[in-house]
Amino acid sequence: MDRAFLDLAPCGPLRGALRVPGDKSVTHRGLMLLALSEGEGRLFYPLKAGDTLSTARVLQALGAEIAEEGPHFRVRGRGLSLKEPEDVLDCGNAGTLMRLLLGILAGQEGLFAVLTGDASLRRRPMGRVAEPLRAMGASIEGREGGKKAPLAVRGRALNGISYTLPVPSAQVKSALLLAGLFAEGVTEVVEPVPTRDHTERLFRHFGLPLEAEGPRIRTRRAEPFPARDLTVPGDFSSAAFFLVAALVTPGSEVVVEGVGLNPTRTGLLKVLQEMGADLEWRVLEGEAGEPVGWIRARYSPLKGVSVDPALIPLMVDEVPALAAAAAWAEGETHIPNLSELRVKESDRVRAIAHNLRALGVAVEEGPDWLRIQGGGVQRGEVEPFHDHRIAMAFAVAGLPVGVRVWEPGWAEISYPGFFGDLQRLCAGS
Repeated sequence: MDRAFLDLAPCGPLRGALRVPGDKSVTHRGLMLLALSEGEGRLFYPLKAGDTLSTARVLQALGAEIAEEGPHFRVRGRGLSLKEPEDVLDCGNAGTLMRLLLGILAGQEGLFAVLTGDASLRRRPMGRVAEPLRAMGASIEGREGGKKAPLAVRGRALNGISYTLPVPSAQVKSALLLAGLFAEGVTEVVEPVPTRDHTERLFRHFGLPLEAEGPRIRTRRAEPFPARDLTVPGDFSSAAFFLVAALVTPGSEVVVEGVGLNPTRTGLLKVLQEMGADLEWRVLEGEAGEPVGWIRARYSPLKGVSVDPALIPLMVDEVPALAAAAAWAEGETHIPNLSELRVKESDRVRAIAHNLRALGVAVEEGPDWLRIQGGGVQRGEVEPFHDHRIAMAFAVAGLPVGVRVWEPGWAEISYPGFFGDLQRLCAGS
């Protein structure tokens, strides 16, 4: 069977401004909280792509009314009691959906649901969420002792617990906070290393119980709450690919507008500046507690760096974009603390190493680290491994010399129109 591919010609200077699609993390969470609210609210400028459309379909199966109005969603919630679904809930490729939904469904007393997904999602670890939820009283069964999907959930009465995250994970934290809305007593999550805080910001936006004291985040059983409109900022993870494309392509200058600048998401900016990147950004406004602004990137000769391990949780989805920048930097870049990348949509450590070698870049791969010897790439063919961020990162890595991207459609998971936007900015192509 013939496979799809896209040949990108060598790109001249990237010039211009763009807005990237809405933030995937905020879209997932916004849809879920609107589904649990009373009344009707609108989600402005959400991401409408594979993962978030899966979330909309699943929430519809649980009784929420979700309608598209142009670029927006209009959501009429079910309140805190969802409807038992008539069929298996298909989460597609969306790990955020499956993990956060486990927290919501665990506290829906008497409701029974089965969650599954595509082959990639069924391989991904769910025990990290299921185990602390079981400690709250949840009934969750599945493959490999309840660690992998399909997962069967029967809603039960829950009790709050105090749980220290063994590894930094915003998804685990969020699942427990959502479960805490249905639990007796206080639910406390302790995160020794900060992770993205979109859930906490949205709890405040909707008036849900939340206390934060250093690394301790607490919630408790929620009262019914009204729907509120929410505007979704542009996705920083999507913006990252255009920033790197501008930095590695001579003569380029790109501005990304209306992008989320949440400080728990922007660790990549700090690392790129350490590499010598000419970057400028400004926060102009905030929506639902999320800072929003613009970022300008200009072509810059980059140098290799050793990345601070503490920054990785603040840029975990941007590591593929960082690897693309490191391929063009002079000298060696060492990226540590990558164990979480082994269990993403693909084994991203292996996928990054494979594609760097395909482009002629020397790379060493360890259990949780990469060492990249930069200096430029050669024209080649890159393989996304069914992973949207790998597809986009290595399109960018090969852009200055031309590159063939196999199965480019995987980018649609989080960025419909990515390749069109990239080619539009290639003024010299």
